[in-house]
Amino acid sequence: MTRGPRRPAPLRTGDRVTVIAPAGPTPEGLLTAGVAVLRTWGLDVRVAPHVLDRHPTLPHLAGLDTDRAGDLRDAWHDPEVKAVICARGGYGSQRTQDHVDWAAVAAAPPKIFAGSSDTTALHTAFTTAGDTATLFAPMIATQAFVHDVQAQEHLRRSLFTPAAERVLTRPAARALVPGTARGTTTGGNATLVAFDPGTPPPGSIALLEDVDEDLYALDRIFTNLLRRRWFDTVAGIALGSWTGCGDVNDLAHERLGPLGVPIIADLGFGHCGGQLTIPLGVPVELDANRATLTVLGDGWA
Repeated sequence: MTRGPRRPAPLRTGDRVTVIAPAGPTPEGLLTAGVAVLRTWGLDVRVAPHVLDRHPTLPHLAGLDTDRAGDLRDAWHDPEVKAVICARGGYGSQRTQDHVDWAAVAAAPPKIFAGSSDTTALHTAFTTAGDTATLFAPMIATQAFVHDVQAQEHLRRSLFTPAAERVLTRPAARALVPGTARGTTTGGNATLVAFDPGTPPPGSIALLEDVDEDLYALDRIFTNLLRRRWFDTVAGIALGSWTGCGDVNDLAHERLGPLGVPIIADLGFGHCGGQLTIPLGVPVELDANRATLTVLGDGWA
């Protein structure tokens, strides 16, 4: 087990949070609706200056790389801001990552960072460079947040009362490979994990999910990670949603089952209805027999 991560404080009513767009363009209507939800929780919500930007020549990006990174930097180093929340994914977080001073991030007091999908690249940087626990969570300027009360509520509880959200499971969750393991959560979106050159620290619990990928493409991702020996330091695996990907469980059992580590399938994080908020960079116990992921200690924050 690695040493404990830097854990941010839970949110309280009145806390200031900043919304950023580190990847793709943000739909203004969904942003307005998502911010409104956060404000019903009693939060002082600020929208970073470049959230609604569009890149001048690349329409898949929310503005310039340096501007997106600047929004993240300014929010992270603002002592009044208690959480940085991503508007949406898409593509672009790796480009943003390259313009962040991660040594400065590591030197600053920890605060909450929440997002999922493409922001996996930033989660990895926070947990490796900054040793900071983060939340793999629904993003507020998406249909999956604005129109999903269950996903909203689990994020709210995870932000405000993390000690009450230690045991993570879903009715559909089941053992793909039985057994139990303890380790530190890592991973996120499988495509982003496959494109990251790093490997998990020893004793990791890997989280993997994806959306709208052909089965052969996921086969290629799993095979690439196996050939890179990415799973060699993994003690257990939790699989989330695979919306639009076909029956991934058979593929996962065929490719990952021989690793001999416990695997939970259909845990309910990622691109799915009722998306669970899952902490990254924290010690957990994975119990495939009970299909639970339990945060050790008093909660993720």
